[in-house]
Amino acid sequence: MNIEQARFNMVEQQIRPWEVLDQSVLDLLFTVKREEFVPAPYRAMAFADLELPLGQGQVMLAPRIEARLLQELGVKPTDKVLEIGTGSGYMAALLAARAEHVVSLEIRPELADMARANLARAGITNVSVETADGAAGFAARGPYDVIMISGGIPAVPEAILKQLRPGGRLAAIVGQPPVMRAQRITCTGEGVFSTVNLFETVAPALDHFAAPAAFRF
Repeated sequence: MNIEQARFNMVEQQIRPWEVLDQSVLDLLFTVKREEFVPAPYRAMAFADLELPLGQGQVMLAPRIEARLLQELGVKPTDKVLEIGTGSGYMAALLAARAEHVVSLEIRPELADMARANLARAGITNVSVETADGAAGFAARGPYDVIMISGGIPAVPEAILKQLRPGGRLAAIVGQPPVMRAQRITCTGEGVFSTVNLFETVAPALDHFAAPAAFRF
């Protein structure tokens, strides 16, 4: 397999058609080597338009989803970022390439260890991978300019929204299969939030995120 040709095809055939036109994001996809974050048995599929298994029921999101969410967050060099759901560490690596620092939470110790190893091998030093349940965020290191929830959740908890600074952005895939939407939520003022629905998709659920209470008459 010609890896660089496969990477080019991923960007031009999958990602650019998904309205990912920010050149700085597209450039990152060439410099952060996705195949180095994919488990060895699936490395030949690193650039395929599909989710890849990480073990323990977890997956890497499809490349076009990762790239579109990264673009929507508009990460800046001074941003302090929280990621919930580290997985292999690939999204943390993309965020870190644009941010000042990333705190990434992974509830499964084996995946947290794998992500740390992947990030260290890639020479990325501005990510802290914490073995922790991210369902309530990580207030101890907040507030954050950017929060990326790397998986599906039924609703964004208020406790996590409160960890966004004014002007901060959060991206998540929200809802329950088969109806889920990628959303960008912006903190427009203290306790005030604006939500934009970006696109429909489905993502495996992250652990321990509670569904919103059902409405009762």
